Amino acid sequence: MTGDLVAELASEVPFLDLSIQIPAGQTVAILGPNGAGKSTLMNMLAGLLRPDSGSVTVGARELVGAKTFVPPHKRGVALLSQQGMLFPHLTVAQNVAFAPAAARMPRAEVRSRTKRWLDAVDATDLADRRPAQLSGGQSQRVALARALAADPDLLLLDEPFSALDVDVVHRIRSMLRGILQDRARTTLLVTHDVADAVTLADSAIILGDGKIVAQGPVRELLASPVNQFAARLAGLNLIGGRWSGGVVETGRFALAGMVDETVAAGTSAMAAFSPRAVAVYRKPPSGSPRNVVKALVTQVVPQGDLARVDCLVDGGVVTAAITWAAVSELGLVADDEVFLVIKATEVTVYAAR
Repeated sequence: MTGDLVAELASEVPFLDLSIQIPAGQTVAILGPNGAGKSTLMNMLAGLLRPDSGSVTVGARELVGAKTFVPPHKRGVALLSQQGMLFPHLTVAQNVAFAPAAARMPRAEVRSRTKRWLDAVDATDLADRRPAQLSGGQSQRVALARALAADPDLLLLDEPFSALDVDVVHRIRSMLRGILQDRARTTLLVTHDVADAVTLADSAIILGDGKIVAQGPVRELLASPVNQFAARLAGLNLIGGRWSGGVVETGRFALAGMVDETVAAGTSAMAAFSPRAVAVYRKPPSGSPRNVVKALVTQVVPQGDLARVDCLVDGGVVTAAITWAAVSELGLVADDEVFLVIKATEVTVYAAR
């Protein structure tokens, strides 16, 4: 097994300033909105971009340093992106055999590796085809086999499923999960799909504006999102403010919830809650619910068997998930003024990070 990945990278254009350490054999999801620096990080680790300063080591081997810059083909790093980029003039088997053959391995070893990884991605029957004869899913499976046949110390997967149909993604994700369980390499996975992170990764790093904004176990990051991007991944509403008198004060309204004991009075806090915890009313509700917020409907769209009602609240968006019967009864359309009741017992309050 390869050693830990340790990287400290800084760059002005494109901007990146971060430090990461990943234990050998681990799979880490890299999450973040467009422009956060995810692909920049991957390209620097692969050697396609050179940082202004910093270092990268895998185990005892320095790839980037003050006087070191190992070129991409000598790094022991494999990068697989959205497009597999198979060599069009080679057969599937020749594509998979390319890296071990280029490394001048014995022919028997080249054949063994080729067979092993074609079997692993269920592509043995495709061995004699050319890339032009493959579907998108088949091409990506073969591209994965080609990357793994290089026996990389570090495997970089940059949104490898984003161009594939949903049913194909499920199959390849399940296949990849089985492959990564051998812990034979360290893997970084850039994705916008929470299912990829939950299914494949041991932990996650969330990037924002070229910096790390949060890192840790995937489920913990999704349970207590640090920003709107993480909240959207988790399917939660997120409101920030200051913890005061048992509520999160946003400046225009207060939100009560179940508080984490680590939140100190007067400090910044986050309140996270499911869209299912939000009820929609045309008029102020009777009784005395703790969380009542006036809002403006921006859109009503399908979400599974429910309707997603996005509402503008104090410059931000709060989403409710209600039945279509309720939508019909209320006659909801865009630009309607409504009142939202957010169930306090389903609001989790925690200290902002």
